[in-house]
Amino acid sequence: MSAVAVAGTRPEVVKLWPVLKRLDELGLEYFFVWSGQHYDYEMSRVFFEELGVRSPDVDLSVGSGSHAEQTGRIMLGVEKVLGERRPAVTVAQGDTNSVLAAALASVKVRVPFAHVEAGLRSWSMVMPEEVNRRVADAVASLHFAPTRLSALNLIFEGVSPRGIHVTGNTVVDVIYEQGSRVDALAERLLGDLGLEKAGYVLATLHRAENVDDPARLGSILKALAVLSGSYPVVFPAHPRTLRRVSEFGLWSLLDKVRVLKPLGYLEFLSLLKNARVVVTDSGGVQEEAFTLKVPTVTVRYNTERPETTMYGINVLSGAEWERVVGEALKQAERYERIKKLDFENPLGDGRAGERIANILREFVESGEGFEEADLRRTPFVLYRLTEGVVLTGEVLACFDEKGVPRVPPRGQECWRTLLRFPVSAEDLPDI
Repeated sequence: MSAVAVAGTRPEVVKLWPVLKRLDELGLEYFFVWSGQHYDYEMSRVFFEELGVRSPDVDLSVGSGSHAEQTGRIMLGVEKVLGERRPAVTVAQGDTNSVLAAALASVKVRVPFAHVEAGLRSWSMVMPEEVNRRVADAVASLHFAPTRLSALNLIFEGVSPRGIHVTGNTVVDVIYEQGSRVDALAERLLGDLGLEKAGYVLATLHRAENVDDPARLGSILKALAVLSGSYPVVFPAHPRTLRRVSEFGLWSLLDKVRVLKPLGYLEFLSLLKNARVVVTDSGGVQEEAFTLKVPTVTVRYNTERPETTMYGINVLSGAEWERVVGEALKQAERYERIKKLDFENPLGDGRAGERIANILREFVESGEGFEEADLRRTPFVLYRLTEGVVLTGEVLACFDEKGVPRVPPRGQECWRTLLRFPVSAEDLPDI
């Protein structure tokens, strides 16, 4: 068995699809594990069918529970699969409990872990996703960083550049490849909903820090209610969010908001592409909206996708309703200017899945695995900033004349170089 691929939420299916598709084209065998973290497989089937993703080989059906319960059950299931299949590598995408569990279960049985979308950082440890992505990156052997900034995050956490590959984000692949289908769906869907292109606000809301806090959820919903006085507001609502709306008694704030059942992925993209503004707390929606040049207001205080704030396409509003409304109306005014922007997408060029799959094949064919470090003679591992030609040690990062760090250029010299190297007790400098 060459590889085990693990997913457990609908966004993971979408973002893994370009990788799995290319693995199929390469003829690289893989075993597909569905953890069942987000929804059971039947409820998520539409995402598989829309993109032509093959059915999972096994469904762990872990369901809901606390973070520890859910992660533990997924670890047990993945560990069993790894023991039976003995793959050369495990691959997972993103920052969910399924990814954390796959990473930990893999390294515990000495199966290298490959992390798609590595290096994203919100710098907020109150987010469960931030914890998951940091731990997954700490134990991964292959890091598929979507951008140069995410690669630098990994480097300055001590990850060896040998295992870091800047690939682009796979969601860009999906958007580019499914563009014609999205356009065809939009014509029908907008007609069915009585919406006009660029004439409505689209909203999504699901993060725990927003929907589990009654004051914060109420504030964001009030913003949607106020915005509905200027534009129709369309809200494809996450079931968990609606449960909190009921629990906190906030339904009156949605009286003038068009609440929809969860949509298929391509249906959602068709609404997003034609919205005047999107109000969201989703990381993936930030990426999709940026790629489609849709003005965005992110109802958070930080983002692990800072590239999306370039060119003013995405702004961070926080959860205060006045700020959300003000930023959304400003973004609506900027609609035409944002749509006319011409730039090279920092999130990728639509070939991330191809790059990732090719690297996975090379890794599998190389037979690489874990090796025990032999530091008997040089038990100290130190860091040093050097100038000029590097003779010994591992190059972690390069710096230009202005002190700006760069991902180490292969085969090229740097103005300043950050090295990591082992030394003996006799050669240990005064630290």
